[in-house]
Amino acid sequence: MKSLDWDDLRYFLAVAATGSLSAAARELNVNTTTVLRRIGNLEEALDARLFERLRSGYALTQDGTRLLQSLEPVDNSLSSLQRDFQAGSGNVRGVVRLSASEVVAGGLLGPLLPDFQEKSPDVALDIITDPSISGPGAAPRVMNALRDVDIALRLARPTQGDMLVRKLTDVAYGLYAVSDYAEKLGDAPAHNDLSDARIIGFSEEERPLGPVWWLSRAEKAGQVLMRSSSAATRLAACLNGDAVAALPCFQADNIAGLTRLAGPDLVGSLELWLLTRADMAKLGHVRAVMDFVVQAAETESAGLRGDAGA
Repeated sequence: MKSLDWDDLRYFLAVAATGSLSAAARELNVNTTTVLRRIGNLEEALDARLFERLRSGYALTQDGTRLLQSLEPVDNSLSSLQRDFQAGSGNVRGVVRLSASEVVAGGLLGPLLPDFQEKSPDVALDIITDPSISGPGAAPRVMNALRDVDIALRLARPTQGDMLVRKLTDVAYGLYAVSDYAEKLGDAPAHNDLSDARIIGFSEEERPLGPVWWLSRAEKAGQVLMRSSSAATRLAACLNGDAVAALPCFQADNIAGLTRLAGPDLVGSLELWLLTRADMAKLGHVRAVMDFVVQAAETESAGLRGDAGA
């Protein structure tokens, strides 16, 4: 049996994180032939097949998943070394990658960024609004719920991973329509009656929480015109047609021409949570962004709770 080369494990982690040879090669700054050879060496040394070669990419086999789980503590410990030393320096400088929904990123953080930049001029904020993104990083974080980002904002309580988490606030939702259509519907929606309404719904893949759960029940009496997981798409469709949509109050209450037909007491709310890793929270530039996000939620708390349009 061939002896194990520990450096081959880096290549395994990169392919497991990215799902392809080419992406792993870019992350490790080598060519794809080198990645393929290293994976072959590791499989030979372990006498196990670690990946299924699919048309869509490389997927872990059962043995590959077992190896990944074994490597997670080692990978986390090694990756935290540099952060621990950086944390000791007290330096507040660098790039912080933050993932958030488009509504939270554009509606909550975007307007307040000038204040943050004035207070922390040496911190660059990279906001990712695609929850499925997994871009290249300094090292793969394949078992990390915050893969390739430093901070995440989620509209649901996290249920996995060894994360540092904090609930920031509730994000209230209401039911909205353009003024003319709202007048036509009258007060029926406020009494949970959408039988005469044309509806713009959530994607059926959305988790049944708060407004998603409420609308999924209420829409059975009306006519669903379309569905979308994008709040921006639902908003655009609502503004340009005779239909109702469940939208975040802090977004919709500030848009001229929209009327709130029902509030969060009926439609519901989602919880806004901040997630990061404990080792990331020690870094000055990451802590600066965390403080900014917490302050933003406190500053805009009335709008986020839906009080402004009550």
